[in-house]
Amino acid sequence: MAEPYCQSYYAATANQPEPFGRLNGRLEVDVAVIGGGFTGVATALELAEKGVSVALLEANLIGWGASSRNGGQITGSLSGDQAMLRQFRRVLGDGAEDFVWNLRWRGHDIIRRRVEKYAIRCDLKFGHMHAAFKSSHVAELEQTYRAARAHGTGDDVEMVYGTAVRDVIGTDIYAAGLINRRNMHVHSLNLCLGEADAARSLGARIFTGTKVNEIRHGRRVELVTDGGSVHAERVLLAGNASHRLARAKLSGLLFPATLGIVTTEPLSEAMVQDINPQDLAVYDTRFVLDYYRLTADRRLLFGSGTNYTGRETANLKDALRPAIEKTFPQLKGIGIDFAWQGQDGITINRIPQLGRIADNVFYAQGYSGHGVATSHIVGEIMASALTGDPRQLDIFASARHWRLPVGRFLGNQALAIGMWYFQRREKRR
Repeated sequence: MAEPYCQSYYAATANQPEPFGRLNGRLEVDVAVIGGGFTGVATALELAEKGVSVALLEANLIGWGASSRNGGQITGSLSGDQAMLRQFRRVLGDGAEDFVWNLRWRGHDIIRRRVEKYAIRCDLKFGHMHAAFKSSHVAELEQTYRAARAHGTGDDVEMVYGTAVRDVIGTDIYAAGLINRRNMHVHSLNLCLGEADAARSLGARIFTGTKVNEIRHGRRVELVTDGGSVHAERVLLAGNASHRLARAKLSGLLFPATLGIVTTEPLSEAMVQDINPQDLAVYDTRFVLDYYRLTADRRLLFGSGTNYTGRETANLKDALRPAIEKTFPQLKGIGIDFAWQGQDGITINRIPQLGRIADNVFYAQGYSGHGVATSHIVGEIMASALTGDPRQLDIFASARHWRLPVGRFLGNQALAIGMWYFQRREKRR
């Protein structure tokens, strides 16, 4: 039986498309997708647009996992960009730099086109600031600013320093900020639901409350569920941190980090103008960072303190309130209406993991905190591979990933120790 959505702002304000039914009986399709988050839905929509017969199977509800629990920011940052450059140069040579740079914006273009084409109501907005938490972090932003100008996107970016930051975001805690007007923010669940509804309108068969219990490999793959089975020529596993399938191939590669987000009561217009007059999404330059934005109904949606042990925070409202009030002292005592947690899939080298389990069974996972945009890029890449063009998949599949020969619990403890080390090092820079 499907689990309900967590008690998030997204779930409380979600659109209500026609329900997606549960699989009963036997179904034959060209491609089957396991997982109804952004990766699975984006891939299914790409395939449906190509006229491919596709079925999507989700154990719970569309967007139930990280796709409806994130900060809703669509940014051009890639946490593993330097690792990608090093590894992709082995395949692409000098073309690796342009390939990785274009990955920063490819997801934006896909999402914007989808929202326009299918009239998806998801509060899509433009504008973001990457904020330097310390003066020693400013050079990092300036390097990104110069790279943007070198790649012809200088009109989209602006550096602000010192007191000028206060005119953009109503806080005194940042040394500088890189404003990017091309970056976006969105109601994540409504985007995912809208894309699933669009895929269904094009003939995709979408099933919720349908957990895949077993994959039976062969020339045609059989997916066994409690209510029936799906037989497909090709299959994509798109469960990210949530599924436990194909453990022999995938164990030790991906570890769940627990994210926590709260949403305040609605703010007055005067308060909105004081803290975020340009309606920007923001995150800072720390390894374990704060990120926030305003919702369509003028609440502050604020995330902080990602937990790399994989455990949930006991009292999230109390845990995040100090970060909110440090950033915005003028919000001291503000009411918090929603608080929720979720799990994001972390890879050790921060490169998304795309590849094959068998000739006709593919997987995609591991966006390390940048999933809204990246999952849409991956959906396009996987749809191409599933229809006979694996060239871009093979670039990602060529990457060498760290595998920890331990279970998820011990792997998360190792990841937490690593992040502690980087946080300690960060305090010295």
